[in-house]
Amino acid sequence: MESAAEIVSTKRTRFWELDLWRTGAVGVMIAFHILYLSNYFGIRYTDLVHLYWLWFAGGGGTFMFLAGLSLTITYARKRSMSGLRLRGVKIFGWGVGLTLLTLLIAPTEYIRFGILQFFGIAFILAPFFVRFRYINLAAGAAVMAIGFYVWSHRIVFGFPWLLWLMPYSFNTIDYWPLLPWFGLFLLGMFFGKILYPEGKRRFHIPDFNGPVASALTLPGRHPLVIYLAQWPAVIGILLLLYPSHVLPYFPPLPF
Repeated sequence: MESAAEIVSTKRTRFWELDLWRTGAVGVMIAFHILYLSNYFGIRYTDLVHLYWLWFAGGGGTFMFLAGLSLTITYARKRSMSGLRLRGVKIFGWGVGLTLLTLLIAPTEYIRFGILQFFGIAFILAPFFVRFRYINLAAGAAVMAIGFYVWSHRIVFGFPWLLWLMPYSFNTIDYWPLLPWFGLFLLGMFFGKILYPEGKRRFHIPDFNGPVASALTLPGRHPLVIYLAQWPAVIGILLLLYPSHVLPYFPPLPF
């Protein structure tokens, strides 16, 4: 049986490998958004179509998978999902705020259902799945298969109010419907149960700590803050460097 000190230590432990993985995803995310905004403002063109899957594998998809995985660790340690739905509502609210911001500068491509709205809904739904293991594996694989089938065959649904659920064809800066991406979230929950049962690492890797480790994992410990801050930061920098390209996209002042 574990001592009280061991239990407290387990509850406070962060797994450096997960934080470092998120740090890499943060770097990919910022790089992709710089290229995207440079394209959008007409500063420098980059063919992002061929980079999309790199962004998915190293950025957005990684965040979704790790969010599901980390959620199972939190549940294993607390045995409670209280507050998770509230967290989902808050994240969804941040997504709405970002929608309003992009509506000002990109009225034809503003975010309808971006990654923050996705995470908001995913966290609200997560308590229904967190106790499962192989059900999440099967459901995750099925959701991804159905979503990719619909997307790859360009099946168009004439219900724009369902754009949060299934792929819908329109121009937008950021779009992550539940089909297929909630499947990746569920797969993360499955692997969280397998690799970190009871909130503990099932495999052995060397400890990685100290100031260097802390610096490298810092972005991975605060991905939401960085995601929100990157937009005004990148747009502001581009505005300072290329005002003639960026200013026309801002609405005129009322005075």
